[in-house]
Amino acid sequence: MTNIIIAGGAALVFVMLGTPVWIRIVNRLGYGQMIRDEGPEAHLNKRGTPTMGGTVFIVGSLVGYAVAHLVTGTPPTISGLLVLFLMTGLGLVGFVDDYIKVFKQRSLGLRSGAKMIGIILVGVVFAVASLNFPNGYQVTPADPSLSFLRDFGPPIGPYLFVVWALLLIAAMSNGVNLTDGLDGLAAGPAGMVLAAYVIIGNWQLRNSCEFALDPKCYTVRDPLDLAVVAAAVLGGVFSFLWWNAPPAKIFMGDTGSLALGGVLVGLAILTRTQFLLAILCGLIVMITLSVIIQVGGFKMTGKRVFKMAPLQHHFELSGWAETTIVVRFWLTSALFVAIGIGLFYLEWMPKN
Repeated sequence: MTNIIIAGGAALVFVMLGTPVWIRIVNRLGYGQMIRDEGPEAHLNKRGTPTMGGTVFIVGSLVGYAVAHLVTGTPPTISGLLVLFLMTGLGLVGFVDDYIKVFKQRSLGLRSGAKMIGIILVGVVFAVASLNFPNGYQVTPADPSLSFLRDFGPPIGPYLFVVWALLLIAAMSNGVNLTDGLDGLAAGPAGMVLAAYVIIGNWQLRNSCEFALDPKCYTVRDPLDLAVVAAAVLGGVFSFLWWNAPPAKIFMGDTGSLALGGVLVGLAILTRTQFLLAILCGLIVMITLSVIIQVGGFKMTGKRVFKMAPLQHHFELSGWAETTIVVRFWLTSALFVAIGIGLFYLEWMPKN
């Protein structure tokens, strides 16, 4: 528990103090956000807002994690390092995308194919490595199985598992990217899900099969360190939200959105809660589905289901104020997280 508090606190302080410094640097370099002309007209006044803010909370999360282990004298675990690798690797892909946008002053950065290649390379390394590095009980960070509250069903094998992990990584990183369309809209829900994973990791530690062979125990390799990672990123995102809340002083950019998608999927895979992530991230799933429905519906019927996709822009064009959309979407996200945590604890509820 001490590690969790230190990691979150150190990341929170680093990002709270570091974000204004990054804003000044970005302003001096002229790295302002480019806005698509086809987007909502109200967004045009956001042109030039400092971007690539995800860089600060990525570094802050790494600092928080390192400080927690240095202060407590505990070594980092392979599970924690793998999730941080996935977050940082995808953040680097997003950073390149953001840099191209601001350097060439255009709203499109990396070509979709090049961005996907970067995501795949980072994802394959993560997925393959997670099936290795067994501990003394021969438990690896991940298992080649599907999972909800824990692994279920027969193993799908290492090759299918890598493909499955890549699908999850690509879907969630792009989902967070689509959600990041209004000030604070992505950071708020992501923070709520990270808080849920702090709780889940701590509970899995207390009910680990390493301590008691209870029928409901968890075979998660490093649950405490996964909670430390979640706390470190949570502390960073919480402080970043201070500057990213409407009206935003800085945007996270693809640097932040891809990194957040990566850390959420990494935590889900290594805590064996892959399908539970879809519930915890219900808002992100809804927003992603709105784009799929809009594109699919237009191709089939020639008509648009929404005034604009992703979903938040539909409500903008319907006359909702930006802060109203953000707060109501946060409330929706909180409901999904509450449902997810409730389902996680459901099997531990008394039967009578």
